[in-house]
Amino acid sequence: MNSNVAAGPALIPAINLDDVRAAAERIRGAVAVTPCLQSWTLSKLTGAKVWLKFENHQFTASFKERGALNKLLQLSDDERRRGVIAMSAGNHAQGVAYHAGRLGIPATIVMPKTTPFVKVRHVKAFGARVVQEGETLAEAAAKAGQLARDENLVFVHPYDDPAIMAGQGTMALEMLEQAPQLQDLIVPVGGGGLIAGMATAAKALKPEMRIFGVESELYTAMHQQMHGQPVSVGGISIAEGISVRDVGRAPMEVARRLVEDVLIVREADIERAIVALVEIEKTVTEGAGAAGLAALMANPERFRDRHVGIVISGGNVDTRLLASVLMRGLVRDGRLARIIVMTDDAPGRLAKASGVIGQAGVNIVEVAHQRLFTLASAKSTEIEFVVEARDRAHLDELLKALVDAGLPAKLEEPD
Repeated sequence: MNSNVAAGPALIPAINLDDVRAAAERIRGAVAVTPCLQSWTLSKLTGAKVWLKFENHQFTASFKERGALNKLLQLSDDERRRGVIAMSAGNHAQGVAYHAGRLGIPATIVMPKTTPFVKVRHVKAFGARVVQEGETLAEAAAKAGQLARDENLVFVHPYDDPAIMAGQGTMALEMLEQAPQLQDLIVPVGGGGLIAGMATAAKALKPEMRIFGVESELYTAMHQQMHGQPVSVGGISIAEGISVRDVGRAPMEVARRLVEDVLIVREADIERAIVALVEIEKTVTEGAGAAGLAALMANPERFRDRHVGIVISGGNVDTRLLASVLMRGLVRDGRLARIIVMTDDAPGRLAKASGVIGQAGVNIVEVAHQRLFTLASAKSTEIEFVVEARDRAHLDELLKALVDAGLPAKLEEPD
């Protein structure tokens, strides 16, 4: 395959276990061997024996370093001098930029305009030239292909490249060495390079192992292709790292042979998994990084009593988004809620309602009177309380206490 264009008609060579082992030797010492640890709490919660591979512990907080470095180390001297270009929503960009900088290779990264600020900032900090183009990865890819041709740069594809797939597959080697009892792997799927590399290595070493992909409900290209459905994807996903419209040709061929199934998770499932990993494992993940746990939590019967390896593929999440997800989790669990108390507009009503809430052991976070934008009588008022409780049952106790005190109240449910 011509290395300085984004895509071409040539068939991409298949990879095998020897390619993955060679990649492991090539990147040894420059990429972290991340922990793979059993989570007793998540195991109890899901009914499976859960093992987590913490790729968010890599220097760039993502597995993408593996494939990027394996590719860069195989460039010729001429290719290194010309420089490389990549398109990425963030993690591949950081992996290429960081290791290209270490190796003295000029790097240009094309990123969609929707890429989280934290990822753009990190790529620039590694010394790469950043070009932001388009709203999607496909639009960024078109721009990257144009720049590769115009400037004679070497294109480093994020997934449809044997060197990239082999590099990503080194994670499976580590996981089976760290937890040889693993029976299943759940792997996030964007373009498919990670699952292709991992499936190649894992099935060669342990043919009975089951490999599952996981995609967001908004981007299900691999699932649709595996099940013979026309591909239709799109939307704003919290898991931008796997928000890929087209699966690579080579990864798709591997998936058809070696992947058991591709599971689909809702956006809300991914949010729940992010919250669970923060609260239980004290680890920060991005949406794509939490997708594997989301799939397990949504399909517990499929994995009951089995040793399941879950890839936490990355931790590059915007802090504002993370804060929003955590707060939404509190709302979803009934620990944070908005309660509307309806009463006559008379002195002392706010104090009375506040007293009932306090006696119930519920904390008041915010309070506001609503006299104008309501259909109630002009002599009445709505008092909006944002409160913090132990759980939904505690909120139900509070609502009953307010009604018993002559203060009709309702809970505003999240959509």
